[in-house]
Amino acid sequence: MFPMLLQLITHEDGYYALTKSGNVVLIALVALLVIVAILAMTRKDKDTDLRTIRITVSAISLALAFVTSFFRLFELPWGGSVTLFSMFFVCFVGYLYGPATGLTAAFSYSILQFFQSGGSYVLSIPQALFDYIFAFTALGIAGFFFKKKNGLLLGFIAGCIARGVFASIAGYLYWMDYMPETFPKSIAFLYPICYNYSYILIEMVMTIIVLLLPPVKKAINMIAFEATRNRRGAKVEAKNDEQ
Repeated sequence: MFPMLLQLITHEDGYYALTKSGNVVLIALVALLVIVAILAMTRKDKDTDLRTIRITVSAISLALAFVTSFFRLFELPWGGSVTLFSMFFVCFVGYLYGPATGLTAAFSYSILQFFQSGGSYVLSIPQALFDYIFAFTALGIAGFFFKKKNGLLLGFIAGCIARGVFASIAGYLYWMDYMPETFPKSIAFLYPICYNYSYILIEMVMTIIVLLLPPVKKAINMIAFEATRNRRGAKVEAKNDEQ
């Protein structure tokens, strides 16, 4: 077993890195996990049309999140970058379909982010879990706010804050030694919080401003209606049948 692991992972200068074979295996695992996640999200859907819509919307949202995460609008002095609203697309799935689907989709996205950003350079498995798996899966918390008034905004804010919590924990556990010299020594104990929430909150505020624009609100409402129309229609028909 260990010789096989050595073909997938190398360890140099205190860091773990994936070999080319490791990257191939990771891609295969990501594909498998995404397939399993999609099946888990739709296993209770008896309506074929609803299942198709849910899979399609979730897949498109995750694809948009992954693609927009490559577009970094700017980087901050102490590290971290603001992306093109990538967190929103993950939270949007939870807003549409609830916590189970939202967390499942967010978990799938966390694997994609691990592959994109950390899959080839990590300190340890726990560090990777807090920095990527736990942090990005936390965006799925937005699903607990679906069907609530202002659920989109409240869920998005909750998801962003939760992501920052896990990222900050990783900072305290693993990244304190990498604090830049320009960071004020008087508040050094706040470095992980300042580092992570600086770019997370900036992107969150920018996203909220865009979401509050009337044309964007209208577009989001239309998309939400189409993405959940069959579910709502089925409920109405069921009530009519009972009557």
